[in-house]
Amino acid sequence: MLRARPTIRGATRAGENGYPDIRLGDGTVVLSLLDSVIGVVATLILSALAVVGRALTPSAGAVAALFGAVIVVSAGFPFLALMVLFVVASSLATRLGFDQKSARKVQEGIRGERGISNVLAHILLPTAIALLVGLAPSVLSSSSGAVLFGAALAFGAADTFASEIGVLSGSARSILTGRLVEPGTNGGVSGPGEAWALVGSLATAVIGVGLFALFSTPLSQPGPFVALVAGAGFVGCQIDSILGELLENRGLLTKGSTNFLGMLSSVLVALGGLWLLGPH
Repeated sequence: MLRARPTIRGATRAGENGYPDIRLGDGTVVLSLLDSVIGVVATLILSALAVVGRALTPSAGAVAALFGAVIVVSAGFPFLALMVLFVVASSLATRLGFDQKSARKVQEGIRGERGISNVLAHILLPTAIALLVGLAPSVLSSSSGAVLFGAALAFGAADTFASEIGVLSGSARSILTGRLVEPGTNGGVSGPGEAWALVGSLATAVIGVGLFALFSTPLSQPGPFVALVAGAGFVGCQIDSILGELLENRGLLTKGSTNFLGMLSSVLVALGGLWLLGPH
């Protein structure tokens, strides 16, 4: 059973600083007005830095700023912080060995920047989860929402690490048939890539536990949180590869839609895990 203490999901307890509260859903206090403004401004600054640093295109940065603001106001700072760390880690993985990737024509964008379709594929579900946490806590508690949110980002980290670092291994095999394929081929996997996928999903889970503790919304059972988040993220990464080989290679899915469905599968796996654990 996963439970979080019924605390305010922000840096400052609403009302303690003399500013109005931000209340959503059943009246649960999420952030004070001041903290909400701070969160939105921080989101805008971070998105602008991502554009300046060429991690995101200008349009992708605008989308990230909009959805990031919704996340922090709806669910609080730990949710936004985990999203920001995911973007930073993904950018670093994308830049790793970029010249080698560019020579093979398997690089992301022109100089490693990610476009609007990639951002939407990775931010729609996390934002929807954050909104449910804020607007309907009786349907999705902060504790359960943290698991689903973490699973979504664990998939993103696993998929990015597997593709961006695994492609440097020099060889890959079809996830379905085992035949040799060119690195970077949809559905192609490698030992190093799978190892990095596990690193990405596990790191997301462990960092998530720390962030929720740091922002005063600790989970009472971090072990199940880590297991569910890391496991769901890794499984979703494998489903993404299968969809890539079966459907994307045939033009039935785009890269963005494949990523979205892979992330959705991770969320569903985590949801199934929560159901098996019982009331939460």
